[in-house]
Amino acid sequence: MDSISISRDLKLLLPTLIDGRILRRYKRFLADVELADGSLVTAHVPNTGRMSSCWSPGAAVQLSCSDDPRRKLAWTLERVDMGAGWVGIHTGRANAVMAEGIMGGRIPTLAGYRKLRREVKFAPTGYSKGRLDIVLTKGPAPDVLIEIKNVTLLDGNWLRFPDAVSERGRKHLSLLQAAVELGNRGVMLYAVNRPEGQCFAPAWSIDPAYTERLTAAAEAGVEVLAVRIRHTETHLEVGEGLPVDLTMPNLQ
Repeated sequence: MDSISISRDLKLLLPTLIDGRILRRYKRFLADVELADGSLVTAHVPNTGRMSSCWSPGAAVQLSCSDDPRRKLAWTLERVDMGAGWVGIHTGRANAVMAEGIMGGRIPTLAGYRKLRREVKFAPTGYSKGRLDIVLTKGPAPDVLIEIKNVTLLDGNWLRFPDAVSERGRKHLSLLQAAVELGNRGVMLYAVNRPEGQCFAPAWSIDPAYTERLTAAAEAGVEVLAVRIRHTETHLEVGEGLPVDLTMPNLQ
């Protein structure tokens, strides 16, 4: 029941979703949820961040359920409603919908490439080897290496990333900068997975090292994009682009 597919209108078709209310999140990857019929289940939380501002006890949630006997937990937390619409916390869904949106021409600066590969190993000389989410080839410009981050942290009218210190995120930025140095395009794509907020900015107060690294990568030619994910009852789709502000604020 947890498989996903792409519909003809370039929307990510979600699995069957079950309504509930989250009671608590613990050990980072676990959540206790009360279903609409009153039963209690423990769900896997596919998100490594703190999930600040995108869950609270009693909030409405939707879950998917798998009948795969190899899974330890049948239930997966998919999205949370904090009062303004669905917040997508399943990071794997963000990558899939962005990949389909790119191939469908929904992100103009990434349009025109005929081949897309996902989860591509990249080991440039002088850098630690790693893996990037997407590589685009056979297009109108140099090949594109893309890393995608799921953004759920809301700070007033701002969407921010990361919501916790992210050493892995800094590594990805270094790999994107290496891609630019080798004559390719490097793109840091922030998938804004909630309906509120009108501008993306890094979370300087949470991880200054990450945000300084992001600024340096942008100055070196890495492209920084923020694109909304829209939620419907049964689908996810690429929405509008948002402005990006990398200006360092006065934190004093």
